[in-house]
Amino acid sequence: MAPTAKKSRGATKKSSAVSTKTKTTRAPAAASSSKKGIDQDERRKIAKDADKVLAKCRKLRDSMRADNNDSDFDDNSDASSSENSSSAAPSSSAIVKMGKKRRVEDLHDVEEKWKGVVEVVEMDTQRVVEGIEQVAIWVANSIMNLKGFQYEIPSRSASNQVYVPELDRIVLGNKKGTRTFLNVKEARKTAITTRVMQLLHQILQKKIHITKRDLFYTDVKLFVDQSESDGVLDDVATMIGCTRSNLHVVASDKGLVVGRINFVEDGDFIDCTKMGVGGKAIPPYIDKIENIKSDAEFILLVEKEAAYMRLAEDRFYHRYPCIIITAKGQPDVASRMFLSRIKTELQIPVLGLVDSDPYGLKILSVYMSGSKNMSYDSASLTTPDIKWLGLRPSDLKRYNLPEQCRLDMTPNDIKTGKELLKEDFIIKNPTWMKELEIMVKTKKKAEIQALSKRAKNY
Repeated sequence: MAPTAKKSRGATKKSSAVSTKTKTTRAPAAASSSKKGIDQDERRKIAKDADKVLAKCRKLRDSMRADNNDSDFDDNSDASSSENSSSAAPSSSAIVKMGKKRRVEDLHDVEEKWKGVVEVVEMDTQRVVEGIEQVAIWVANSIMNLKGFQYEIPSRSASNQVYVPELDRIVLGNKKGTRTFLNVKEARKTAITTRVMQLLHQILQKKIHITKRDLFYTDVKLFVDQSESDGVLDDVATMIGCTRSNLHVVASDKGLVVGRINFVEDGDFIDCTKMGVGGKAIPPYIDKIENIKSDAEFILLVEKEAAYMRLAEDRFYHRYPCIIITAKGQPDVASRMFLSRIKTELQIPVLGLVDSDPYGLKILSVYMSGSKNMSYDSASLTTPDIKWLGLRPSDLKRYNLPEQCRLDMTPNDIKTGKELLKEDFIIKNPTWMKELEIMVKTKKKAEIQALSKRAKNY
């Protein structure tokens, strides 16, 4: 009997141990369940936010297509879904009319400082060739009139950049300068200008396109550095009054596009939903694109290629009908021109997804208001009224981003942030001002990829 009792006590002890073990194994399950509940709450919050943004996009799209004011799409407005999400795109005549409104000469009250500003226009090959020949005749007349071998070139210096509030973009002012061969400091630059114009004349007559790198290697001993020939290209465009792409010299491919858009490129049909995971490279020859069609409800402009690839791989554009574009950081001319054109023709809003730092906003400003280097062509390169979707400083708290994903801003970051607070495109938007003030005050920044800390498909 004694051994039996002992066994019973041992069994009880063992049973107790098993019971304790069972309890300890159940605890993590409960914690997991709690964590799962938090994830579900977050998913619901994200889905609600996404639906709200989509409803605003539809409302703005319908407003744009009705040629109305887009003031309904502001961060404090009520988001209501449009019942008719398939509004017709504007007619070609409406697009042309809208394009004309974007030029300084079409403003009703042109201030004195804006008169004579340089705004280039699209030209066909023959007109550009004639333009180069006219410059050559002007130089010949200058020599014959004993003024010497010189060019008269619009100044592209920082002091000649003019911001036009009505157009919300930078344009090139009316100051001009001369480049004289008899001046020792300008002799080489004058020779480069002459050589570039000669090469451009040959290229245009052959009706071919080359890259800026190709142009540089055509006479590498004279140019020495590619920045020399690149700069002169812009000078020639301003002298003739045409866009840089009209000179048939383009930059290499950089930007990417994927999603609900198709078009014909130089005779070939392109469907950007069937171009593989990485999508389609934005071609440098934007003038060869025609027949642009889309059922997208917005354009998602993504700063970084990594975030773009994540969205493209998930086929995000099927769940939320959109077109996704990236220029892999600082935007190139082709990407800016492509974005401007599809927004104009499709009449749908553009949402910007950039890092939560001052440089993310600076990139948005280049898309919206233009860059100083290309201010003479800002009419075809800028896309006004891009909506800042994220990543915003307030999102760090809203989506509970952990501390290890929040980076300390450097003194240079803070300085840039404070300078941005004085920029026109920030001042005109109170919500952006508030977000930037939060960033400068907290001295914290974050990259788009910080969202993946919550989940890889966050």
